[in-house]
Amino acid sequence: VKAKDSVVGISAAVNSFRSIGTSTGTGIIYSTDGTIITNAHVINGSSAIKVTLNDGTTYDAKLIGMDVKSDLAVIKISASGLKKASFGDSNTLVVGETAVAIGNPLGLEFSGTVTAGIISALNREINVDGRYMTLIQTDAAINPGNSGGPLLNQQGYVVGINSVKVSSTDTE
Repeated sequence: VKAKDSVVGISAAVNSFRSIGTSTGTGIIYSTDGTIITNAHVINGSSAIKVTLNDGTTYDAKLIGMDVKSDLAVIKISASGLKKASFGDSNTLVVGETAVAIGNPLGLEFSGTVTAGIISALNREINVDGRYMTLIQTDAAINPGNSGGPLLNQQGYVVGINSVKVSSTDTE
C-alpha cells in the first residue's frame, strides 16, 4: 500500500476536569514539512500531542487548527522530508468500488493495520452527537484508533478521513 509511510500514530494526553488519560488515533501526512491531518475528536482537549511515524520516530506536535463540526484538525511536527499522502477526488467515487482503511485500531500496538471493503454509500447523512454529518460509508473495518486515518481508493489515493463507526448490538 503506497500510502503506508504517510500514515502516523497520534497520542494525545488529556488532563481536564472531565477525564485524565491518553487518546490514540491516526493521522495523515499532508506535506513534507510535517503538516498532518487528523480528527478533531482525537486531539480535542489535549494538553500534549505526540506523533509516531511509521519508522517509530516520535515527535511532539502543536495544534494548528481544528473544526469540531467537521471533526477535522491540523497539527504540525518539526520535521522535513516526510512522505506525504497523495490525495484523490471523493466526488469520483462509485458505490461498489474498493475502499482501504489504514490506521491504528485499538491503539498504537496495532499501528499500520490495513483493512479493505467497498464503498457502500456516498453522501450518507447521519446524526453524530447532535450534529449532522455527510459521510462516505464503507464496510472496511473501522475501530477506535482508526480515527483520523485515510480512506483510500483502489489507486491508493486518500478520498476520505475515517471518523465515525456506527454499530449496535445487532449490526456494525
